[in-house]
Amino acid sequence: MAREWAWLQCSETKDLNYRISINPKEMDVKKTFFKFSPRLRKHTDHKIKKGK
Repeated sequence: MAREWAWLQCSETKDLNYRISINPKEMDVKKTFFKFSPRLRKHTDHKIKKGK
């Protein structure tokens, strides 16, 4: 199976801030990342939201 594109969605503002490439077999959908949110101007938790 090929790699898929997924978005990282901010848990506070619900903005889609980052786009990453993931391997669906190895990636846990509930994994969170601590990334910078431009709207809030601070680091927040981001969750994976699969794109089309």
